[in-house]
Amino acid sequence: MTIDPEVRTTAGVVRGRWEHAVAVFRGIPYAQPPVGARRFAAPVPAQPWDGCRDALKFGPPVPQAGSAVSGTSDSSRNCLTLNVWSPDLGAGLPVMVWIHGGAYLEGTSGNPHHDGATLARSGVVMVSLNYRVGVEGFAHIAGAPDNRGILDQAAALRWVQDNVAAFGGDPGNVTVFGQSAGAGCLAALMTMPLAAGLFQRAIAQSVPGTYFSTRLAAAISATIAGELGVQATVDELSRISPGALIDATDAVIQKMPGLVESWGPMALTPTPFSPVVDGDVLPHAPWRALAGGAGRGIDLLVGHTRDEYRLFTTRLASEVTAEQVTATLERLGPASDSHSVYRAAYPDASPGQLYEIVNSDWLFRMPSLHLAGARHAGGGRAWTYELCWSYNRDEGASHSLDVLLVFGTLSADEVRRHPSAVPNAADEVVSVAHHMRTDWLNFATTGNPGWKPYDPETRSTRVYTAEPITQPYPEEQSLCIWHTHRFDTLDLLHPE
Repeated sequence: MTIDPEVRTTAGVVRGRWEHAVAVFRGIPYAQPPVGARRFAAPVPAQPWDGCRDALKFGPPVPQAGSAVSGTSDSSRNCLTLNVWSPDLGAGLPVMVWIHGGAYLEGTSGNPHHDGATLARSGVVMVSLNYRVGVEGFAHIAGAPDNRGILDQAAALRWVQDNVAAFGGDPGNVTVFGQSAGAGCLAALMTMPLAAGLFQRAIAQSVPGTYFSTRLAAAISATIAGELGVQATVDELSRISPGALIDATDAVIQKMPGLVESWGPMALTPTPFSPVVDGDVLPHAPWRALAGGAGRGIDLLVGHTRDEYRLFTTRLASEVTAEQVTATLERLGPASDSHSVYRAAYPDASPGQLYEIVNSDWLFRMPSLHLAGARHAGGGRAWTYELCWSYNRDEGASHSLDVLLVFGTLSADEVRRHPSAVPNAADEVVSVAHHMRTDWLNFATTGNPGWKPYDPETRSTRVYTAEPITQPYPEEQSLCIWHTHRFDTLDLLHPE
């Protein structure tokens, strides 16, 4: 008979379960429920409990679309929780902490695609966490700290420092990895003074290029609050249910393209939220901060998928007109003549393909590559990668595919059954996933994923195809277009 694993944390004892030789603990609170006076405040450590607390189920998702949250009075709504997978409770193993994406609007650590068992069986202690999203986590609210969702992540990382040794992890060898919005938060955490010393390595997958000034963030929050006839203050928003704020956010998302003259290019993205460069919690946008030497001791592995924006344009590619592409290039490109430069760089691209390329470049590909350049310029070490392998003819090497590969949650059978499956993809997926995951694990364990660090001259990049290769950065045309651009804080174009 297998005895359920029990571990004493700083707040009390938790009981998990052995699952296929991995001890799994789900739904451990790292902070008190963000309700009542704590709703828009910085997180507060979880209250201690007596006895042994079962940690068998994922904690409830934070308020988001589809989560069926309408009120704020339920003090038992313990949504700020984390999960631990450990193959050995006494081994002192490397620790990997996952920050999920979701456009700063949604996401949960209970996502089955983010199951940590495969990584844990490979020799690490895996941790994942919930954090506040949407208005609750990222809106600029008068009387509240900015970046509450990132403050939640920092609180979880402090919990890791205080508790992970009891789960078999080494608190002196922590790698944080995240994708999309999770990577955007991670890039911020690398530079934030309050997160100093909480982790040693970072893996940033598809870093978004959007960080907001307080002025831009305030205009967005005022518009969302205006949908409900209130001001964006703690006092007034505290009387509004999370569900009503989610509905107001959705209404503003629909209107965002019409606000591009004032809000700038962020109005062309799928979300009204991003980290806020408030000069306090987040002093500078990550590229500026890293280039200036912030977080110099944190090694960085950063990259993106080849076809980042294909996921969002699959149904639009055949409908995009040449006029729409020209307007998009003028909005998103790095120079006044971007439309002619892009057309010269990609002469055979259709309007739909050009639309996808420029959106991929400005939102994910170039911000990720430039983050490596900033890390190098600031005296730190960075490694770069690109995922070019795909199993789906329609979506290509799309946004989020790397997550499925690293976690090992895309099976050969799923690939085989897909109606747009690429020939041989079902035979390749296990190998590609293994190569990618092994590189992530090597980086987390030793600080070296297995190829040369990035420098602006050689631009050595790990490229994941059916068999991984190391070569100069593949997207040379886009790199040349964006070479002199400097990513930084986005502001209002024209104050309202």
